[in-house]
Amino acid sequence: MTHMTPTTRAAVVLGVAVALTAGLAVAPARAHAAPVDPSATSVTASPTTASSPPARSSKSAERAIAAFTSRGERGSTGAPVSPDPTSTSVPSVPSVPSVTTPAAVSQTIRTTPTTTLFRGGLYVDPAGEAARAATTLTSEGRTAEAAAARTISKQPVATWLGSWLTDAQLVKKIDGTVAAAEKVGATPLFVTYNIPNRDCGSHSAGGSADNAAYLRWNSLVASRLAGHRVVVVVEPDALTLISNCPEQTSGREATIASAVATLADAGVPAYLDAGNSNWVPPQTMAARLKAAGVDRARGFATNVSNYYPVESERAYAEKVSLATGGARYVIDTSRNGRGWKGTWCNAPGAGLGVVPSVQTGTTKLDALLWIKTPGASDGECNGGPAAGKWHASYAVQLVANRATG
Repeated sequence: MTHMTPTTRAAVVLGVAVALTAGLAVAPARAHAAPVDPSATSVTASPTTASSPPARSSKSAERAIAAFTSRGERGSTGAPVSPDPTSTSVPSVPSVPSVTTPAAVSQTIRTTPTTTLFRGGLYVDPAGEAARAATTLTSEGRTAEAAAARTISKQPVATWLGSWLTDAQLVKKIDGTVAAAEKVGATPLFVTYNIPNRDCGSHSAGGSADNAAYLRWNSLVASRLAGHRVVVVVEPDALTLISNCPEQTSGREATIASAVATLADAGVPAYLDAGNSNWVPPQTMAARLKAAGVDRARGFATNVSNYYPVESERAYAEKVSLATGGARYVIDTSRNGRGWKGTWCNAPGAGLGVVPSVQTGTTKLDALLWIKTPGASDGECNGGPAAGKWHASYAVQLVANRATG
């Protein structure tokens, strides 16, 4: 499917929003998520509110979202759009209305089967960060490191979006990933990582200049994702870090709630980040999630960029789910194959966790995902390069220590 012009896309966004509206404990360990610089080619080795119309019946709401989620199945007939970091053309940002969605729509987002939400399976990006690293390392004759990167590249890994991309690069990254995923009938996973005062000024410091700039950026993201079958994880660490730097995060819940509402109005299922089982107590996190608009989202994500075992995360997530009215959740297993190793930053001895998979059981668990890019550095710690850069020797360790079974 040929991608639409910004003007046409704006009309689609508004149409989707109208259609859906009518029918439908500071921790001893941080979960740190490093940004990814898609233009980087160097590879580093370690040295050693509007009023709502009346809601339709729930069956009408189900039909509306079913029609929406099926659009991605038709796929794209054209070639994927490749990101062009040299482009200076920035498309106009369509206005995504802030509309209060009837309860039926929110419940439909919550209750849509995972087989529908992730129809076609999770998308594996053949030009993702690990694949690019493998190509570079091969050209440099670093055979073992290239092999590790290639192993990681064969799994579906989330595509991160943040301030390291210009608006033009952001649009082309989203459009190219969506087009390639639709061509093979799979569902891509994105991560938004651009909240103001990101990471409390630590290794992954940055983000939007202020809340207004962030919400404009988020509207651009939503406008490009509207009308496509995609899933988004919203702002890793943003809610948990309220415990660590409250002076930098005042009002953050309201900002995230507005961002989530914009995604929901565009028909995009979102998971808000909820830390991990050893950070913020479940009841406290549930309160933050509620304030941040989890009722408009699919649910929440845990263990992003961290190492805790699936069993610990499920026990934690089920408590959070119960306290948020049954919100669904996903767990990051990208680096938890050996469990917690005493530090969050490029933890020595860590290994890849179980490969990503969509779940269909009786709990609220939707999927086990690789949200963090395994092999991307957490920052300049434990021999790693800057946050987001490929850490070749660490990738080798992760593959060597990977979980079995």
